Amino acid sequence: MNRRQFVKRAVGGSAALLAAQAVASNSSGLRDFDSYVSSKKSGWAVEAPDVLTPLENVTNYNNFYEFGMDKSDPAQYASAMTLDPWSIRVSSDGGKTVDVQFEDLLRAMDLEERIYRLRCVEAWSMVIPWLGFPLADLIRWLDPQENYRFVHFQTRYTRSEMRGTRSFSSVIDWPYQEALRMDEAMNTLSFIAVGLYGKSLPAQNGAPLRLVVPWKYGFKSIKSIASIHFTNRQPETSWQAIAPHEYGFYANVNPEVDHPRWSQRYERRLPSSLFNPNRIPTQMFNGYGEYVADLYKNLNLRRYY
Repeated sequence: MNRRQFVKRAVGGSAALLAAQAVASNSSGLRDFDSYVSSKKSGWAVEAPDVLTPLENVTNYNNFYEFGMDKSDPAQYASAMTLDPWSIRVSSDGGKTVDVQFEDLLRAMDLEERIYRLRCVEAWSMVIPWLGFPLADLIRWLDPQENYRFVHFQTRYTRSEMRGTRSFSSVIDWPYQEALRMDEAMNTLSFIAVGLYGKSLPAQNGAPLRLVVPWKYGFKSIKSIASIHFTNRQPETSWQAIAPHEYGFYANVNPEVDHPRWSQRYERRLPSSLFNPNRIPTQMFNGYGEYVADLYKNLNLRRYY
């Protein structure tokens, strides 16, 4: 089944949800998602302070270093990546390895729309309407059998199609790697996106499937997932390996813990310009604290950044 046709049919009536250009959030975090969807079905829109970032910004201002270091490089070069067919290699400590076809995964999942803030560690941010399914649903469907402590992801690495991986200036040991604690992965906000703005996910945004963890800095939301491994040992992530004094395993959005080279107290909400910087205060856990703070109640967030 053609991937794009499948996603297009799955979107169904999402246009009405997008038309409101409103975010189901308040100062403390995401409102009850079921209530938000119900309100849409009953014909009235939820008023909210956040406004969707225009599609042009979402698809043309990206970090995807496999295709280059400039923000415009992914939109220009990511189309070279082969998206169809796509499979995800799934494995676990001591378990068997299987290859899951993307189309089979889509057939098994119920797609929904979620509008999340995305906060980059570089102190810019967006508000994006994602299409996908909870990461917890995917994990239950994959059925890893044992109670593993971590889930480890890798981005597809195809050197011939990814010009950034061939660059002499590249500092990443490819493929790109990220991981979550299992309780983070099973949290209701953790999401696998297969689309945005009611359409299939563009290559530059991590097609055909990517992780979205809205209370963490954007580099945790790994793109173009090609491998999922369940393990009891905490994996080392790509940015930890590159600069452990700057990028920790948790990467929770925290205005009280600065990056060594810049403050995290404020962010630049896109679109912005020199004369309209659209600078806003950063919220703890990116505004989703009521849903995730308990995950870290016994953790020193300054030490475990």
